[in-house]
Amino acid sequence: MTRSVYVTGIDRGDGRQVVELGVMELLTRHVDRVGVFRPLVHDGPDRLFELLRARYRLSQPAETVFGLGYEEAARLQAEQGTDELVSQLVERFHRVARDHEYVLVLGSDYAATSLPAELNLNARLANEFGAAVLPVVGGQGQEAESVRSEARNAYQAYHSLGCDVVALIVNRVAPAQHPVVAGQLSAHLPVPCYALPEDGALSAPTIGQIVHALGAEVLLGDDSGLARDARDFVFGGAMLPTFLKALTPGCLVVTPGDRADLVIGSLAAHSAGAPSIAGVLLTLDERPGPDIMALANRLAPGTPVISVSGGSFPTAAELFAVEGKLNAAAPRKAETALGLFERHVDTAELTNRISVARSGRVTPMMFEHELIERSRAGRRRVVLPEGNEERVLRAADVLLRRDVCDLTLLGEEAAVRKRAADLAIDLDGAQIIDPQVSPLRERFAELYGKLRAHKGVTYELAYDVVADMSYFGTLMVQEGLADGMVSGAVHSTAATIRPAFEIIKTKPGAQIVSSVFFMCLADRVLVYGDCAVNPDPDAEQLADIAIQSAATAAQFGVEPRIAMLSYSTGTSGSGADVDKVRKATELVRDRRPDLLVEGPIQYDAAVDAAVAKTKLPESEVAGRATVLVFPDLNTGNNTYKAVQRSANAVAVGPVLQGLRKPVNDLSRGALVQDIVNTVAITAIQAQGAAPGGSPAADA
Repeated sequence: MTRSVYVTGIDRGDGRQVVELGVMELLTRHVDRVGVFRPLVHDGPDRLFELLRARYRLSQPAETVFGLGYEEAARLQAEQGTDELVSQLVERFHRVARDHEYVLVLGSDYAATSLPAELNLNARLANEFGAAVLPVVGGQGQEAESVRSEARNAYQAYHSLGCDVVALIVNRVAPAQHPVVAGQLSAHLPVPCYALPEDGALSAPTIGQIVHALGAEVLLGDDSGLARDARDFVFGGAMLPTFLKALTPGCLVVTPGDRADLVIGSLAAHSAGAPSIAGVLLTLDERPGPDIMALANRLAPGTPVISVSGGSFPTAAELFAVEGKLNAAAPRKAETALGLFERHVDTAELTNRISVARSGRVTPMMFEHELIERSRAGRRRVVLPEGNEERVLRAADVLLRRDVCDLTLLGEEAAVRKRAADLAIDLDGAQIIDPQVSPLRERFAELYGKLRAHKGVTYELAYDVVADMSYFGTLMVQEGLADGMVSGAVHSTAATIRPAFEIIKTKPGAQIVSSVFFMCLADRVLVYGDCAVNPDPDAEQLADIAIQSAATAAQFGVEPRIAMLSYSTGTSGSGADVDKVRKATELVRDRRPDLLVEGPIQYDAAVDAAVAKTKLPESEVAGRATVLVFPDLNTGNNTYKAVQRSANAVAVGPVLQGLRKPVNDLSRGALVQDIVNTVAITAIQAQGAAPGGSPAADA
């Protein structure tokens, strides 16, 4: 039977979209096919559904998501009664439920509707759907006692109407009141209660949203600039020296268009990072001349300059009425919302309360969610040497907003912060270190000089070497100042892993450093090794790769069943290449008799049960392999790329294995999500290592 959860409220203004997004995140961690149903809908596009569809790659047709429009529902209720209205909505709900394992129901929003007893209607629908109920209460502007009363009333209202209330969430609590509210809620109600504090970043509109709301014209700026949050409004009228003192980080400067001095002055301040502004809004339909606009564009490329026809006073009134909204065009707000939800809600408890059973299939999205969740659960620090690279900064933005791990970025601090400001990225919470001027440089030079003295490395040479970002980051990991390192977005693989070979070295029992890719197919996750490091491993090395890959698979929740791949299955072929794989298989069995391993075996026999039944019917691995070990780099690298492109698989990696402490290399074509996943993997690898670099059991 399809299960469902009904997220609802008691009044408007509760910011419920944060909770709806958070619950969707929980569901997609465990369930392959999640449906969305909104019984009552306003005219026009549904911003939240568009966000959910884009973020979670929903294939559900939009026409099945919505029940009835509010006007149609009110007319139906008035003419034929509530029973008929409910009957039609129940029928539409079951159309969605038939095609999905779990359904997220988005309750009515109490905004400009003509439906009587709206709360009662939500309660009845939840009961008819057989859905668990998760009420959300708005706490904005209220004292702790008032919030507690509202929460108690909300629980009683839905409980008295027969609803299965599984938990309750109070949202938008004043930060000063949050500790008191959070501490009192659960003590006064029989279900878990969670409190989410107000976050200004969620209510701050983006420049793009302001453009839409005010009908402004964009004179300068790119998509990245339009995605910036306007965290404050500063109205220009004073002389430039006084005006500059009034600028605040993330502010939108509002000034008459004939004040070219304020336009250039604020953009120059942004360029210098003192402070970084969100953009400039020109009023009165006045615009600086082309020379001034050209200078503005050179001073702060990408920073929005927009124009409206109204004066400052009416523009101010309109601006203060614009509120930030979660939608597909503001993905960074979604990351902020999820970070807020996951910090203040016991997600494991809530998952259990809404009875989410894990699917037998493991989808790419479920695997990625699991990485984030596990990384957050055992917090570690990861150093990113490429602190000026745009993709790395955007990944850092996601990681910080989601509270995944602690981060250190390497680079000249002013340059890193300036680059981040240009991209509208807030690096609060990240550590920034410049290897050139860091006090650690001398300490690292002494250490590296001792480690490489046998190669003739002097202190003076070491002092130069350790200023290199990759060497500095690796030494941070070696010295316990970071738990792992991720690099390679702009540096070569050699530049990333050579320092690790020299400084961190292989862990006990590992002959070589190798790599795996996690290949996330539509219904399962396979582990491919080695597709990135060792060109032509011999039998001993191939056995080592297999054992390492099995350990990595187990660490990330993939039960290891090893297939030693070849162009021959069983005893059907011969030759040096097949003999190498056969010998490697025997070595794995000798060294690790606890592991399930088969080889030599062809790829189809390894993963296809029908082929396996014909070729190796008695094998415990054939047809069910999860760890596929390729005989050489040429075969492995080509195969993973072929599967990635042809089967639309998500390839996560390469993940290095065999080092004492985790260092991972990125593809130079890595996307932002690839970097996020690799950082999460690195943090999880660090969780599996005991202090001092010794590997934990089976890590």
